[in-house]
Amino acid sequence: MAERYAITQDVKVEGAAVPELIKLKNERNAKLAEEKKAGAEAKDNERREQQAALEKRTVDYEKEYASNQQELVQLRREAKVNGNFFVEPEAKLLFVVRIVGIIKISPKPRKVLQLLRLKQLHNGVFLKVNKPILNMLKLVQPYVTYGYPSLKTVRELVYKRGFGKVNKQRIPLSSNEIISDALGKDGIHGMEDMIHELFTAGPKFKQVSNFLWPFKLSAPKGGFICKRHGFCEQRGGDWGNREELINDLLARMN
Repeated sequence: MAERYAITQDVKVEGAAVPELIKLKNERNAKLAEEKKAGAEAKDNERREQQAALEKRTVDYEKEYASNQQELVQLRREAKVNGNFFVEPEAKLLFVVRIVGIIKISPKPRKVLQLLRLKQLHNGVFLKVNKPILNMLKLVQPYVTYGYPSLKTVRELVYKRGFGKVNKQRIPLSSNEIISDALGKDGIHGMEDMIHELFTAGPKFKQVSNFLWPFKLSAPKGGFICKRHGFCEQRGGDWGNREELINDLLARMN
């Protein structure tokens, strides 16, 4: 592939007459070589600038996460001192895992699972918490389990199981260039940008979520309890809303 773009260099013999066409060809090749060198340098500089900007944003994200966590701790302490109850902030992010296969599923739940991109057993996706999504989850409750993932869980999933959708193909996220090419127009140039957008359910959440291929998780270490029963039932089960306890399940499936 690289040979097609290689610029040829003709050997010059001293004292030999050089035909006019060869002179033109040499001038053209010299000009192309200069353009190629300038383009490569410009690309290297741009990549270096993007890397520096991403490192700076990553530090800012870490400060933001720590600040939010510290604020919650402070509010809990104030509530305890004043003898009040502290109401935890509503979750913005869901992670949904399919726990049932394709056998004996009626058409409507099957279509909803397809719309949620949960086409295979143990597939998982990130979703925003909003009314349409919650209504869709009600229709497929017995076939999925979901909850509110922590920052640690989001980061581990994206780094370990993250694959991108490039030209309808499942491509491993081996470098930030893949992300930058697909999501650069939305201001997302690296893994930490994607993690921040997912965890905070930011304005570009839809683009990031659609770019990520549905996560293919392993069967949980130690197995499920009972897929036929709900997680909140007295006898215990697996399907339904686990809230923060989804992190324990994903740790066993990742």
